[in-house]
Formats: sequence, structure tokens, C-alpha cells
Amino acid sequence: MSRRAASPWPLLALLSFSVLINYLDRSNLSAAAPLLAKELNLPDSRLGLLFSAFFWTYALCQILAGWLVDRFSVVHVYAAGFLLWSLATGAIGLSHGFALLFFFRLMLGAGESVAFPAYSKIMIRAFREEQRGLANSILDACTKIGPAAGIYLAAWLMSEYGWRSFFLITGFGALLWLPFWIMYAPPRLEASGPPPAASIDTGPGWRELLASRTVWATFIGLFCHNYNWYLLLTWLPTILVRERRFTMLDMGAWNGMLLALTALATLVSGWYSDRLAARSPSVARLRRAFLIAGLLVTGLATPFTVAPSPWISAVSLAAAFTGIGIYVSNCWAFTQTLAGHAAGRWTGMQNAFANLGGVIAPALTGLLVEKTGRFSLAMMASAAVLLTGAAVYAFLAKIPSGDGGRGRAAP
Repeated sequence: MSRRAASPWPLLALLSFSVLINYLDRSNLSAAAPLLAKELNLPDSRLGLLFSAFFWTYALCQILAGWLVDRFSVVHVYAAGFLLWSLATGAIGLSHGFALLFFFRLMLGAGESVAFPAYSKIMIRAFREEQRGLANSILDACTKIGPAAGIYLAAWLMSEYGWRSFFLITGFGALLWLPFWIMYAPPRLEASGPPPAASIDTGPGWRELLASRTVWATFIGLFCHNYNWYLLLTWLPTILVRERRFTMLDMGAWNGMLLALTALATLVSGWYSDRLAARSPSVARLRRAFLIAGLLVTGLATPFTVAPSPWISAVSLAAAFTGIGIYVSNCWAFTQTLAGHAAGRWTGMQNAFANLGGVIAPALTGLLVEKTGRFSLAMMASAAVLLTGAAVYAFLAKIPSGDGGRGRAAP
């Protein structure tokens, strides 16, 4: 029996649980922001810096993370990152000043930088092309379910025990996952992946990747998505509490519902794209169509998310989050189709560039809101960025002939 015969889905289940923790940890500051800012007397500009601090190291360390997962055991590299980000999350709950909060947000970003390069490497090793849309969608659905459940849990915990309790529980408590990963993941990945001889890295090198306009299209396209996504992930709880006068519990419920809607859209789109991919002459072209559609839907809806009418705002938020789900269902599958054995390097560079959106959007939004007193200008800017991303995928990404040119970047 070949190694490929072993089912990779149990491994995905274990990995998915860590993704829930990952995104819960990176979004918990957003849920705590209204209480934390009041306790520490932080203006919007400083709150924006705290939001963006995570992305400074998260983006900076991506290239190193991509190299590490291509060169060493992806299981152990991921475990080291998980340990660092969990300890940093717990330490935030023990911090009493802006400087320490800022430092541990930097550490959180460094630890989580291994995540997506590791996910892509595991996808290439364990899943066939026609399985990757759904497999990636399951992981990405967890990136929405994590914050959705986390924000609601945070709202309850913080209303009862204060904001620090949430960081202590989610940070130090998450370490219970680590022994299961160390014991279970190596044999399962070996059983579901190709034989060792087949895993020799023959993909394009750094220079070839950076010379490819298609590679740069994936960089810029994901940057445009991330700009909007991290604006919403960091500032939407504050928008709901400040602009809509939601209570903390109402904010948690509404935010959770939107993220659950995104997770559903992601799963449906990933499943449907895999069905189409099984008979498509160009898988890469198919996956690109989902990326463009998702960015267009979100970009057109975003300016209306802060409309004066609660109904227009609610419908626009639902549309925007649905578009996010359509986009992310195929974002990493598109890269994996083109990257092949260079998945770690390509993903690391793509995530490094793209997460500059997380550096810029939260901080710039804080400055714009502090200057104008409203969120409308920030949302219009985000919509323009999203529509630019759709144009980049449409006109800059050159798709190789055949089924997507696995393992080779298009020039």
C-alpha cells in the first residue's frame, strides 16, 4: 500500500484545532479593546499601534518561516511557533502598560508567522490537487470560527472577570494542544504524504519566484484582501460598540454571526471549486475566478458597512463578509497549485508582503478616525484597495497553459 493511501483528514482535524487557537489569539485584543483602552487611557492612535504591532513581526518573519518549513521538519517548526505565540498571549494578560502590551504583541506575531507556510507545506505533502480547495477552506473557516467563538466568549468572560482573564485562559490553556501535535502529527504526515524520494525540493528558487509577475500578483492581491480583513478584524468590535451602541454581549453575538457567515461561504466555495477543479482544463484559472469574485463583492459592499441606516449597514456587512469567504476559499489553493515544492518559500514571501496590510490598515484607520471622528473615509479607502486587488489578479497574474503549471511560477 502506498503512503498516499492513508487518509490525511485526521491530520487536518488536529491542525484545524490549532488554527482556531491561532486566530482566537490574534483577534482577542480587538474584543478587549473597548475595556482595555478605557482602563489604560489609550487614544485611538495608540490603540491602532497595538493592533498593528502583531503584523510588524508577523510580516517580517514570514520569509524566515517559509525557509524553515522547507528545510526542516514542518511539524517541529510549527510546534515551536505555537509555543511562542501561546506564551505571548498569556503574558498579555499579565501586562499593565503600553510598552509591555506592545512587546508581547510583537512576540505573538513572530510566533504565528510559521502558520501559513506550514499549512501550505502540509497541504502539498498530504492532499491531492482536487482536495485542496475544501482542505484549505476548512482551515480558513477555522480562522473565522476562532474569532467568532472567541469574541463571544471574550464578551462574557470580560463582563464577568475583566479583560485579562481571557488572555490568560486562551494563552496558557492552549498549551494543552501541543503534546497531541508532537505525538500524532509526524507519523500521520508521513503516512499521508509522498515517499521521501518524492519530496526532494525541485521547485523554483528565490530569484525565479521574485522575477515572476504572477508571484507578485499573488503578493499584491492578498495584500489588498488583508488590508480590508484586518481593518474589520481589529476595528469592527469598536465600530459596533461606539457607532451602533451595542453592548459587549451584543457586539460579540453580531461579530460572531458575521464570521460564521464567512466560514460558511468559505466551505461552500471551497467544496464547489473542488468539484469544478476535478473537470477543469485549468485549475489555476478557475481558482483565480473565485479570488476576483470575492474581492469584487467585498469591495462594492464595504463603503456601505458604516451607512447611517442600520439595515443598509447590516446587509452590507453580510455581503462583505460573504465576499471574504469566497476569496479565501481559493487564495492559498491558487498559490499551492502554482508553487508545488516551493510552497513554503512562496507562501512565506506572499504572507510577508500581504501582511503589510495588517501593519498599515489598523494604524491608518486609527489616525483617520481620530482626525475625522468617523469611519466612513477609512471604509472608502479599504474599498478602493479591494477593487485594486481584483484588477491585479485579472490583469497581472499570468496563468500557465494546461492545469496551472504546478511547481513553476509563470513569468
